[in-house]
Amino acid sequence: MEKEELTYTQAFNELQEIVSQMEDSQIPVDELDEKIRRAADLLRICKDKLHKTEKNVQKVLDEISRYAAEGESPPSISEGEP
Repeated sequence: MEKEELTYTQAFNELQEIVSQMEDSQIPVDELDEKIRRAADLLRICKDKLHKTEKNVQKVLDEISRYAAEGESPPSISEGEP
């Protein structure tokens, strides 16, 4: 099965829908296992995307700190990496 590529927002919204259905007892017992597995997959997607974003933000902050310590201005966004 091909790996699904969802955005954080798509995964989070689908996860919220599953949680809402569970809270309202709208999921038949026969589908519960499948929904729980899907929720676990969505949680992993969200966690991975948040972790990746956190690493990227930290990288940028470290670079800004390095430039500040060297007394230089950081390059503009258009000059940096995409």
